[in-house]
Amino acid sequence: MTEATPRPATLPLTRERAFDPPDELARLRAEAPIQRMMYADGHEGWLVTGYAEARAILADNRFSTRSELLHSPIPQRGELNKEPLTPGFFLRMDPPAHTRFRRLLTGQFTVRRMKQLEPRIEEITNGRLDAMEREGAPADLVESFALPIPSLVICELLGVPYEDRAKFQRDSAVLLNLSSSMRDIRAAVNDLLAYLHHLVALKSKEPADDILSGLIAGGELTTEEIAGVGLLLLIAGHETTANMLGLGTFALLTNPDQLAVVRDDPVAVENAVEELLRYLSIVHIGPVRAALEDVEIGGVQIKAGESVTLSIAAANRDPERFEGGDTLDVTRPAHGHLSFGHGIHQCLGQQLARIEMRIAFPALLRRFPNLRLAVPAREVPMRSDMAIYGVHRLPVLW
Repeated sequence: MTEATPRPATLPLTRERAFDPPDELARLRAEAPIQRMMYADGHEGWLVTGYAEARAILADNRFSTRSELLHSPIPQRGELNKEPLTPGFFLRMDPPAHTRFRRLLTGQFTVRRMKQLEPRIEEITNGRLDAMEREGAPADLVESFALPIPSLVICELLGVPYEDRAKFQRDSAVLLNLSSSMRDIRAAVNDLLAYLHHLVALKSKEPADDILSGLIAGGELTTEEIAGVGLLLLIAGHETTANMLGLGTFALLTNPDQLAVVRDDPVAVENAVEELLRYLSIVHIGPVRAALEDVEIGGVQIKAGESVTLSIAAANRDPERFEGGDTLDVTRPAHGHLSFGHGIHQCLGQQLARIEMRIAFPALLRRFPNLRLAVPAREVPMRSDMAIYGVHRLPVLW
């Protein structure tokens, strides 16, 4: 068991290449998979870059996700931990509070139910491709394809009118922008919650076949809790998949041999999606956990109260788990990656996201077999300023 010397650094964020995590993370991982890290507020915590160690922490209920216990690795995000928890925002809850919400929602995201959505997702995807074809090239793939598909799907699932998408997409962007002020973040949260409260009131009078109506009918949650659940699912349900579709297409366009496999081999698509999830690891800041008691992980003693930042991007490229992990190889057996987390907080909507990507990537590449970038790759604007990595825009031709 070791006691490491504190490092005078926060989480490395500067990317040298579009699809790779910061080189500093690989160097730190080679030194030791768990190292001391100085947080933005001076807290001495830990940075985890190793796959086995990150997986162990994610599965260990002795590590908490409660905001008031955490220290932020990002200076401008530190004040967020002092904000009162939004009722129903179960991502920041530990058992048994977390268990209550998870139990109510698990049935909404079963593999069986997600499979039943496939025809509708195919219809939505083909509709967007038809629109792209009508409007012609050039196009911004984010605006025309990557963002509308998951937005339409999560709106239908939740029961949120798609015509209101500009509101929640604008507020989501504020919440995920690393430079947003606390004033702007509070305003965006309040705006979204007010909108969802209004929607819950409408559905209480006129229920439909959607998640919000189902939660209302269940009678176990308050209006405030249902709105909080809606806030979490609405943001997570479109931002993550949209950025995977945008960044994943960019990665494939710059790797033509990998693109050809996704386009031409239906059997390979499922594994290709897993490899893209592993290789791109779009959640590039955190997650962060706090030790509730002294815990030994990987021979390192983490003391009660210390924050631990997990670099999913570094863990997903750990050569101990994924040999040659810095290379995109859509034929690689990539299952077991941590892009959806692990343990009790593993992403509820992971099967939905997988289905959306398995349908969307090959459909796009087959409809437009000559799809290509409309600008040099170096000019594609990256989301380095956002909590979810990706591309702000992806100009394409066909």
